[in-house]
Amino acid sequence: MSNQAVNTNDLLNNITNVKGIKCWGAHTGIKSMRRDLAIIFSEVPANASATFTVNDVIAEPVKLTKKHISDNRAQAIVVNSGNANACTGEQGYKGAEAMAKTTAEGVGIDKELVVVASTGLIGEAFPTEGIVAGIKENIPKLSNSPKAGSFAANAILTTDTFAKEGHLSFNLDGKEVNIAGIAKGSGMIHPNMATMLSFIVTDAAIDKSLLDETVKKAVEKSFNMITVDGDTSTNDMVVVLANGMAENEVINSKDDPNFKVFEEHLSQMMIHLAKLIISDAEGASKFIEYKVAKAESYQTAKKLARSVSDSLLVKTAMFGRDPNWGRIIMAAGNAGVHFDSFHVDLYIGNEKELVQILDKGVPVDFNRNLMKKMLRESHIRVHLNLNEGEAEATAWGSDITTDYVMFNSVYTT
Repeated sequence: MSNQAVNTNDLLNNITNVKGIKCWGAHTGIKSMRRDLAIIFSEVPANASATFTVNDVIAEPVKLTKKHISDNRAQAIVVNSGNANACTGEQGYKGAEAMAKTTAEGVGIDKELVVVASTGLIGEAFPTEGIVAGIKENIPKLSNSPKAGSFAANAILTTDTFAKEGHLSFNLDGKEVNIAGIAKGSGMIHPNMATMLSFIVTDAAIDKSLLDETVKKAVEKSFNMITVDGDTSTNDMVVVLANGMAENEVINSKDDPNFKVFEEHLSQMMIHLAKLIISDAEGASKFIEYKVAKAESYQTAKKLARSVSDSLLVKTAMFGRDPNWGRIIMAAGNAGVHFDSFHVDLYIGNEKELVQILDKGVPVDFNRNLMKKMLRESHIRVHLNLNEGEAEATAWGSDITTDYVMFNSVYTT
């Protein structure tokens, strides 16, 4: 495939395209009819980096994984869906430890090299015995076949309606390098790091400190720029493993031209997966891109884009196909950063066309019937030009619909 393409439709291209990666996804009984256990294994120990939820209530697997990955090394990932293992106390923590121990014994590595993650209902007793049995049963099935990658991508889903996958390849030092990932998330999405999980693997050889730095930077511009409903979960986690099996020259300096190439492709993969999460937002009828450009600094642009995308009034206006641009300016004004509203140009539109609404802070006559027609479409763009600098940032969000309210009003019943 081309250097810049992220492949999501071809089942032959997924995390199993990364050299040295094997995986599997299986049904253990946590969920009645869907796969609920995923295992990802690297044939060799990998440099690793992770980011986690900033919620003060932290799930038990997050607590354990923070310890295991503190040295930026990992070799296996084990994930269950259907039970978040959050607010479960000592019983839940022992369950997370059992998942790590069983996986480690099954693949022949130290338990500290195992990343553990969970997603699903919060506050339910953790079914340790069933999950441990499922791990033992399915480790012998680990495979680098395309179907194994698909099974793993499906096994981490909860309320998602489709698997979220991506793969890309590029060259470093004449060696083919692969980056691939899977993700889950559709509701409780408001990352400072959303209910979301993402696991990305690459065969690139890169210094672990540089990997850690570029992962955190890429997360800020991708998973931390999406929003559905304004809630940050207890289990959010992004993990990246780099096992070096592409055999490129190890990237150990920011001055290495290959560092920039790797950084760009990792960011591309994370943005791709983040946008898939928004595309599958619970009850949503709109995918909305919020771009703030010509800002004084990136932080200013980022805060404005997040403030507008997070606004419930903006989300409901998008759902109602109401070109109420005053809500957008109001939300920008709540961002906590200074900008001159009389410098602002505002545009609203669809994928093909943007219509100017404000010119240097002054309303522009526009065809409201045409705008309402444009807002019926599933992909909407909102662009703010501050005309105060050269920095820009983009956020992605959904609308809030009656379907979202109905779905989440009976989530456990």
